[in-house]
Amino acid sequence: MGKAKPALRVALLGCGVVGSQVARLLREQADDLAARVGAPLELAGVAVRRLGRKRDAEVDPALLTTDAEALVTRDDVDIVVEVIGGIEPARSLILAAMAHGKSVVSANKALLAEDGATIHRAARENNADLYFEASVAGAIPLLRPLRESLAGDRVRRVLGIVNGTTNYILDKMDSTGASFNDALEEAQALGYAEADPTADVEGFDAAAKAAILAGIAFHSRVTAADVHREGITEITATDVASAKGMGYVIKLLAICARSDDGRSVGVRVHPAMIPRSHPLAGVREAYNAVFVEAESAGRLMFYGAGAGGAPTASAVLGDIVAVARNRLAGTRGPEESTYADLKVHPMGDSVTRYHVSLDVADKPGVLARVADIFARHDVSIQTVRQEGRGDDAQLVLVTHRASDAALSGTIEELRELDIVRAVAGVMRVEGDDTP
Repeated sequence: MGKAKPALRVALLGCGVVGSQVARLLREQADDLAARVGAPLELAGVAVRRLGRKRDAEVDPALLTTDAEALVTRDDVDIVVEVIGGIEPARSLILAAMAHGKSVVSANKALLAEDGATIHRAARENNADLYFEASVAGAIPLLRPLRESLAGDRVRRVLGIVNGTTNYILDKMDSTGASFNDALEEAQALGYAEADPTADVEGFDAAAKAAILAGIAFHSRVTAADVHREGITEITATDVASAKGMGYVIKLLAICARSDDGRSVGVRVHPAMIPRSHPLAGVREAYNAVFVEAESAGRLMFYGAGAGGAPTASAVLGDIVAVARNRLAGTRGPEESTYADLKVHPMGDSVTRYHVSLDVADKPGVLARVADIFARHDVSIQTVRQEGRGDDAQLVLVTHRASDAALSGTIEELRELDIVRAVAGVMRVEGDDTP
């Protein structure tokens, strides 16, 4: 038998919901992990803010420290795992680790979406690995297939549900008729939503993930600031019921799409109606699912648990194994690829279909005047439904594909029309490729 290889030692930054599960899996699966890596993996230390805090999984108190910088720069540490989140001190600790020759595994979507360029540059300059599968869609293997398996293909679009909290809320509104606030309270009671749910319900979390996905899919640098973002707080039970009546369901979608001429990309996060026949419509509760459309591979769907301690820790462990194998082999994993350098076009250039609901005066000629405004802005109407209510009526129109700028101009002019009492709702329609 060959001589046993020395252990690779792992420093863990953070011991919350995800970090405690990473520590547990390193301990409980030690033998299997050693067999997969080719050497044992040992936990060298765990950086925490408070030593006495109760944790979700048992961690040896002797491993705990509040001095994270000292931990990541120790000579006996090979791999640093960052699961504390946020921008600082995570960024400084990752940079310090790389400067001392450590490879890094991170689940930090916010940092990678805001300042990924700095982190990737540090990895390159210090010959360190940077793996971050857990930053998007929890346990779902998504980034590695995009970065490696589809490296020989041309991705056209990435479309998906990447936030479990908002999917749970919208699913409950759809299945029970609940209001947004009632569905949010239920999500909080079950632990799917934070006490302050802003990052989820206003779309910040999904926007960070969309930036990471777009950067990898289109070999271009995309930041969270490039992403058009809308949340779900304005979605009402009436909106959900109306969509349901038309055979649609409302989802918060992350959409990353190459322009028709291939020279730019659009990256956006917003609520949208999708047909109930679409596979994403069946994604229930807090699950995530992402569609990838590529020229040769066609349509691929990735589905699974998008959050939670153990599922996210599973993705972290996968990255730890990959990094450990690289260190033993004296190699590095794939670097950031930004060769295409595609620009992110403004939201106004994005093209999709729209569902528009208008409260109008119920008298002859209303539809003709409304249709004329749509035509002047080059927005073609696909279907119209009108329901009378005494002196008022509701006009529901679904358009063919048009630019967001054209639709915005249409809505502005409609608001000024004397026969339009109110623009009751405007919702984008996705997942139906009817031209």
